[in-house]
Amino acid sequence: MMELKTNTSIDAMHAAGQVLARALTAVRQAADVGVSLLELDEVARGVLRGAGADSPFLGYRPSFAPTPFPAVICASVNDAIVHGIPTAYRLRDGDLVSIDCGARLDGWASDSAISFTVGRPRPADVRLIGTAERALAAGIEAAVVGNRIGDIAHAIGTVCRGAGYGIPDGFGGHGIGRHMHEDPSVPNEGRPHRGMRLRHGMVLAIEPMLIAGGTDGYHAAPDGWTLKTNDGSRAAHAEHTVAITEDGPRVLTDRG
Repeated sequence: MMELKTNTSIDAMHAAGQVLARALTAVRQAADVGVSLLELDEVARGVLRGAGADSPFLGYRPSFAPTPFPAVICASVNDAIVHGIPTAYRLRDGDLVSIDCGARLDGWASDSAISFTVGRPRPADVRLIGTAERALAAGIEAAVVGNRIGDIAHAIGTVCRGAGYGIPDGFGGHGIGRHMHEDPSVPNEGRPHRGMRLRHGMVLAIEPMLIAGGTDGYHAAPDGWTLKTNDGSRAAHAEHTVAITEDGPRVLTDRG
């Protein structure tokens, strides 16, 4: 069931979102050639711990997962789309990295993701990441009172498909609040003017995921968590937690 948040609750979620923004910024700054994914996870843990926050990712186990998630970040590299488990893998020149992270502060959750390259960027990766960010911006722009979930989905899908990229079927955004995943679901592709009407107090995690090869197929890696592209092409992920308000969309995880 969807819960409409009060203005006070949205402010509390913004506080959680700002902790998360600092964690993602710190991870991005620490990411370099030779740095391991486990070391990046430790960076995020340190920021959360220092702010008195905890992680909604750590120990999370949805129905599809064979084991509880063992980290506070999802670290997805190159052909990994989402849900990558941090390992001892050390970043290499030219890697495309997507970091998804959550923070929970005073009982309120936030969720956000960034994608970036390490070392010398490939032009194709720069375009892919830029399109993911544009798709996220388009989705946020459509997140206004009176619109519908389908308007967000359509805005995201139009940017992604228009650039020739694939969209992993069945994965998208979601409501968020006291729990990391709440109603409603927010697809990354859909028909405008359809679905639940957006109201003041709804808070959504909007998160486009793009597959560079233009196909939509993906599969789970042997760890049961990491989703990888079927065609081996690279992927990018961008996400913000956004409150729907009478004054327009409020990005609670804005990194300044």
